[in-house]
This record gives sequence, structure tokens and C-alpha cells, in this order.
Amino acid sequence: ALGAAGATVYVTGRSVRGKPATAGRPETIDETAEMVTARGGIGIAVRVDHTVADEVKALFERVRREQEGRLDVLVNDVWGGDELAVWGKPFWEQSLHNGLLMQDRAVRSHIITSYYGAPLMVARRRGLIVEITDGDDYGYRGNLFYSLVKISNIHLAAAMAADLRPHDVTALAVTPGFLRSEAMLDHFGVTE
Repeated sequence: ALGAAGATVYVTGRSVRGKPATAGRPETIDETAEMVTARGGIGIAVRVDHTVADEVKALFERVRREQEGRLDVLVNDVWGGDELAVWGKPFWEQSLHNGLLMQDRAVRSHIITSYYGAPLMVARRRGLIVEITDGDDYGYRGNLFYSLVKISNIHLAAAMAADLRPHDVTALAVTPGFLRSEAMLDHFGVTE
């Protein structure tokens, strides 16, 4: 949709052509950038591990340089927790390592990314940070570690909004509902 609107989109993540980051998933940032361009925008694939602060910092230095300091929208949708989530077991019977890794991938990465992206928006006194999450409340979602991620993303948006409001920058959380991702289509056997 951003491509159809003519936007320049930096598509970031760890999955690049020939080296997918998620086992069993062939999709890459290269393909997504190509889709943006095919729809009329400019798609730019940049390999970034959003849990590595130096890589995220370099990304936003590049955006600042190439876009003359302009960043209109930042979407925090890093997840990487599907293979880590265990359902039907109490938290103390799950892997602590995997539970903390989920927090690292899906909360810490959002904080790092916003930390380096927000100053570009603040400097121009405009912009939007979007936290993608699941649910619209603070209720339990069936797994402690999963719940903590999704609730944290809601609170990240609220807390960032408070800090950004005096600078005319908006932060909000969005729950898109059922995500029609390639992984979900495969899970339900949809061949489209």
C-alpha cells in the first residue's frame, strides 16, 4: 500500500535473498522491497538485525543521509517469536531462554529502533511511530512471554506518545487482527 501511494520504503530485517532468517520461511526483505517498487514506490532493502543497536543506528544514519533527514512513518513489527511460543504449559515449565529471547526480539528491538528513529521525526516536528501488536488490552493471552511482548508493545506506544507529544510526533499501537501472512496461509493450508 505504501508503494501504491508512491512512498520510499526502507524494508528492513534479517532475511535476505539466499539467507532467510526464519527456518522454513523463504520470504525476504528483497522481495518485499521489489513489491513496493512494482506498485509505484521506491523499495529499499537493508539487512538489519534490530536487536543490534549499531546496525539500527547505521540504518537511521543512512535514512538521514539519503532522505535529507526525513522519516515520516516508522513501523515496529519485529516479532520472531513463533518458534519460541509454547501453548498449554505454565511459564515455569517453558524454556526461560526462549521466553527471554522473545522479549529481546519483539520488545527490545522496538525500543532500539524507536530510539534511533524518533530523533529524525522530532527534528522535523512530524512523524508517526506504529507499534504492531496483538490485542487492545492488558489481558492474559495464553502464554506469559507472549502476553508480555504484546502488552509491552501497547505500553511502548503509550509511553512514547507521552514523550513525543510536545514535539508533534505521534506514537500508537495497532492490532491488525488476523494477519494474512505467508506463514499463516501455510498453517491453514491456503494456496493462493
